[in-house]
Parts: sequence; C-alpha cells; structure tokens
Amino acid sequence: MKKNWVLSQEFFDALLDWLDPDRELAGKKYEDIRRRLIKILASRGCYDAEDLADETINRVASKAAEVRSSYQGDPALYFYGVGNRVYQEQSRKKPEAPPPPVPPDAATLEKQSRCLESCLAKLSQENRTLVLQYYWYEKTARINGRKRLAKELGIASNALRLRAHRIRAQLLKCVERCLNSEN
Repeated sequence: MKKNWVLSQEFFDALLDWLDPDRELAGKKYEDIRRRLIKILASRGCYDAEDLADETINRVASKAAEVRSSYQGDPALYFYGVGNRVYQEQSRKKPEAPPPPVPPDAATLEKQSRCLESCLAKLSQENRTLVLQYYWYEKTARINGRKRLAKELGIASNALRLRAHRIRAQLLKCVERCLNSEN
C-alpha cells in the first residue's frame, strides 16, 4: 500500500468537487462513503478497516481530477470498486504465521491445576459458585445456563457477564502469582 502518500489539500478539493459542487453536500457524501467503506471492510474481517478505507480514499483522491471527466455514474461506486481492489491486495499478503502452541507437559498442567484450586478456594463461596456455574456449560447450553443464573441472582445478563469477568480476572492474577512463586 502507498502508506507514505499524503493527501494534499489540492487533491482533497478535487475529490470534494467530484462528489458534489456544493461543498457541504460533498463533505457529507465523503463521510458517508468513508463510513460505508469501513463497514464493508470490517464485514470482510479486516481488523484494520479504517486504514484500508483511508488508503482507498487516498488512491481515489490521487486520481479524482483524471477520473472525473470520464467516469459516469455515482462516484461512491468508484470508491467501492477501488476499496475492493485494496482489500484484495491486502488479503493476498500472507501474514507471518504465529509459532505453533507448545502443549504443556504433565508437570505444568499439574502445577496449573494446583494453583487454580488454591485460588478458587481463596474466593468467597458466592463468587466461587458464580464463576463455576458461569463457565460450566458449553455451546447452546451455555446461553441458557447463563440466563438462568442471571435470573436466580436477580441481575441482568450484562451485570452477570461483568461480575464473572471481574472474578475471572482476579483468578487469573492469583494463578499467575502462584505459578511464578512455584518457579
């Protein structure tokens, strides 16, 4: 991608002129196109959708003066076509593969299990029960189990999720401290 190219005022003005003679309408169209590009790219799984949308706009802006005279139709469609090309270029790049995970040996698993049990025992009975029930079920049963748990506790599902997250974060810190102290 042309990351070093910077959109100058001249190119930006040409782009806005192409979008609409009325500067305010052109600005709104520009914002709509950018927002739509981000949505399209994000829906395709791009984690850097905003950067790719900006790259698309930069490319169109660099050609706007030339394209304006020959292109017929809605300029937004031209942006989406260029955005598709930018997306294809990006997806062709092979990201570096992360190293394969190293399966823990039996001793490590035993140590992790001991630390988790110890940390669970340090929780209040209420928090221990909540976190164990929250993570007990799998797949579809998980949703129903969590709804039931929220209802039993008399709290909203979001409040349950936050509470479980806080307890899990507390457990994680405790387990990490335990593992580090055993080394």
